[in-house]
Order: sequence, then structure tokens, then C-alpha cells
Amino acid sequence: MTQRRRIPRLIGSLLLVAAAGVGCGEAAADSTTDGKNATAAAEPEVRPLGRIVPVPASVTPEGEPYTLTRTTRIGVDGTNRETQELGRYLAGLLRPATGFPLPVVEDVAARGGIRLRLSPGDTALGAEGYRLHSAPDGVVLTAREPAGLFRGVQTLRQQLPSAVERKSVQNGPWKIAGGTITDTPRYAYRGAMLDVSRHFFTVDEVKRYIDQLALYKVNTLHLHLSDDQGWRIAVDSWPRLTTHGGSTEVGGGPGGFYTKAQYQEIVRYAASRYQEVIPEIDLPGHTNAALASYAELNCDGVAPPLYTGVKVGFSSLCVPKPVTYDFVDDVIREIAALTPGRYIHIGGDEAHSTSHADYVTFMDKVQPVVAKYGKKVVGWHQLTGTTPADGALVQYWGLDRTPTEEKERVAAAARNGTGLILSPADRTYLDMKYTKDTKLGLAWAGYVEVRTSYDWNPATYLAGAPEETVRGIEAPLWTETLATTDDLDVMAFPRLPGLAELGWSPAATHDWDTYKVRLAEQAPRFDALGIDYYRSPEVPWPAE
Repeated sequence: MTQRRRIPRLIGSLLLVAAAGVGCGEAAADSTTDGKNATAAAEPEVRPLGRIVPVPASVTPEGEPYTLTRTTRIGVDGTNRETQELGRYLAGLLRPATGFPLPVVEDVAARGGIRLRLSPGDTALGAEGYRLHSAPDGVVLTAREPAGLFRGVQTLRQQLPSAVERKSVQNGPWKIAGGTITDTPRYAYRGAMLDVSRHFFTVDEVKRYIDQLALYKVNTLHLHLSDDQGWRIAVDSWPRLTTHGGSTEVGGGPGGFYTKAQYQEIVRYAASRYQEVIPEIDLPGHTNAALASYAELNCDGVAPPLYTGVKVGFSSLCVPKPVTYDFVDDVIREIAALTPGRYIHIGGDEAHSTSHADYVTFMDKVQPVVAKYGKKVVGWHQLTGTTPADGALVQYWGLDRTPTEEKERVAAAARNGTGLILSPADRTYLDMKYTKDTKLGLAWAGYVEVRTSYDWNPATYLAGAPEETVRGIEAPLWTETLATTDDLDVMAFPRLPGLAELGWSPAATHDWDTYKVRLAEQAPRFDALGIDYYRSPEVPWPAE
């Protein structure tokens, strides 16, 4: 399924040179000045400190490495439930491949081991920052909040050889380079969207994607739960949404849906990886599954047949009917009750069968319903054709070629206080083909190779939008052509890690020539994790 290409192995090592306060984007590379001939090194016994994805904000290499051994203990604050859980999570990551017992103990009993410490007074680390110090006498991971400890654990695991990801005992040694990493995210919102409506994915398959996102410090999972092809979340007051509307998918497969308990299981699992779930019910278009389930939601009172194709823009709820707003109120009420996060995504894109006047009327009525149930609105950027609610976020999915007036409308909303999530389709849509020869995916936004996906600046991408209004970025993965987890893998990887780096790492570290070498070094980790991926010729992958 992947497109593979043999790349020669580098003779010698590529070393990262970093000093305190200097971003790791300043990596040394054995390459020509244009970077085209760079090749990735074989995985070293000790990975250079900070040679990971996303690249940390500050790295200070110093001294000899720490070696994980059979006697290593993981120390936590025994009075803090979250740090205990994080200690168990870390031990669970490391035990299968190392074969070590790695008991989780009180901090004072972990001398010479790995210690996870909360430091509430360390305000500079913020909500997700961390400090990782490694030396021969132990590793100390410090954060202000538990989320920071979790992000630091991902850095710690990437500093170990990639074989640590395997589920059977591997040969060591297990070394972490000596020095200190101090790291905080660039953006508070670092998201990925999974479309479970065009093709349905099970709870376990969604959990697998959550774990992949966690490795790269993604903190938001946007679930696209409804579309023309399927309704995927149980709503007690409208049961045919799932029993009928969820009974198929693109191509006519069996579809599926999440019970409320299953949805809550996903939400809890994401929370254990410090990810907030944002459920999306796409309105008023992309609603054929709902219209097919309930005739009264159609203006003519006639339910259309279920839809298994891939066209968009043909469906719409009946804006003048009062029952439409009873329906919307019930759906948002029930989903809000299941969702502890701050947001509900109400869609709003490609409502081509809804007149502009009806669209404005609809959004003016629906946005207050979201607030009524204690949530804030997220909508695709077409929401700026109305008046976004206070505290709303709009998700921009336009292209470089999007008309200037449309871009300016979004920028004007930002200047008026609406926050932006950037998801330009020709940069971040993980379902776009890499090249014309890519077997999966679509190409309406163009071909999106790995460099194209990585090499842009969210802060300056949308002209006229103040930098401070950019809350972050999100990588959507639409599934018209993707039906299996292997399909998801090969389209998300290796673009997803680069987009995660854009959201996390300082702008000053952004450099394609050094990034592509770090990305290439992720290949053994992808293999160890069982992640299929596209071996882009733009990246100096190690030889197979």
C-alpha cells in the first residue's frame, strides 16, 4: 500500500548542536547547501539530545547519558493520583521492550531512576511545558501541570532507541543523552480531525489514532460524527439517526455508530492522553443521513434514500420548520452532556443547498443553543458569513487559490475577536494525495507532498488576520477513500508529525532541511509501532 523507495544509508552520524535557549532547528546536516543530498544516519546507541519531533524549544547537551536498567524505578508523588497514573503509563510504555520491572514508587525511593515531579510554582512552563534533565545518576521530568508531564514523557520515549516501542523484549542498551530540555508549546490548540462518517472506525481504531497523536504532542481530537453518508453517535430522542442513518457508509458498507457509552469511552481515553475531544455535528448541510432517518426534517416531508457516494453540497435541513430546531436542541443537549470539553463543532461548510438568508437565520438560531448547554461554538470558516458567537472559533480550510474576498471575510472576523484554527486544505488535509501516483486520497486541493505540508507559517498564513488570533492548527483526515487503519496510516504519516511540529515548536526552529533529517529518523519508530507510511522521495529515509 505504501509507495517505497530505496535510499542509501548515511556514512557517519548527524549530530544536533544546541545550547541553552537555542532552538533545535539549528541542527547540523551533512548535505549540500540546498539540502537535497542529505541522508539519515543509522540509529545511534545514544540519540543526540533533542533530536526528536516536534523539536524542543531549548536543548542543553551536557555530560554522559543515563542508562535504563533492570534496577530502574519510576518515582512519583504518592499523594497525587494523576502523577501516579502517569508513572504507570510510562512504565507500561517501557516494560514490554526492555523486559525491566520498572516499579512505580514514591519519589524518594526512586533515587537513580526516573522521577516525575509537579512544580506548581514554575509558571514559565505553563499548562503543557516541561523540563527534562538527564544525567548518569538519574532522569528528572518536571512540569507545572500533569499535561506537561505527559508531553515530557513523549520526549523521553523518543530519546530512547525506537525499539522501545516494540511489544516484545529487545536488546538494549537503553540510553538517554545527558543534558536538559526545556520545552513549551507555540500554540495552545494542536488538533487532528478524524472523519468517522464517510467510513466508520471502531472504538479501538480511534484509540489507536489517539495514541499516535499523543506521541507528537497533539492535544485535540476533532471527531466528525455526522455527514451525508452516516450518523455515528447515538441520540436517545432521535433513535433512527443511528439505526437507519448509521447503517451504511461510502461504497455501501455496513457503517456503524457509537453508543453513548462507547463515545464516553473514547472521550475518557483521549483525556488519559491529555487530548480534548471536540464532537462535530455538521449543519445545516452534510445532513442526508439525518434527512433519510426522519422525513419531517425535509421541507417536502419526504425522506431521501441513504447516500453512499462522495458528492457534497446537495443536502440541507429545512430552515423554516420549527421541528428543525427541536432536532438541533435535542442533539446538542445530548452530546454536550456526554462531552466534558469546552467546544461543540457545528460544521457549516458546503451548505450549497441552503440560501444565504436561510444559512444566516439557521446559524443565528443554532449558536445560542450551543451556549445554552454550556459549550462554545466551533465552525468551518463559512460561519464568518454570519456573525460568529462570542468565544467562537472558526476553522479555516481554504486554499492558496481561495478568492481574496473570502479570505478577507475570515480575517475581518479575526480582527473582530473570533479565534482562528488553521487547516488550509492544500497544507493540512491528510487525505490529499501526495502525488498523482498515490493510490488513496483525493486531489481537489492539489497534491500535498511532505515538504508542502510542513513548509508554511501559521502566524502569517492568512493575510490581515492578527497573529494573536491564531489559536493553532488542525490536521483533518477525511475518509471518502480510507476504510482501514492501514489507509489512515499511509495518508497521515509522515505528514502528521510535521504539522504537529508546526503547532508545538517555536517559529525560529522551523527549517525543512533539518526537519527532514529528524523526520527520517522516525522511520524505525513507525516500523516498531506498526505504522504504515509513505516513503516520500523528499525525505532521506534510512535504507530498508
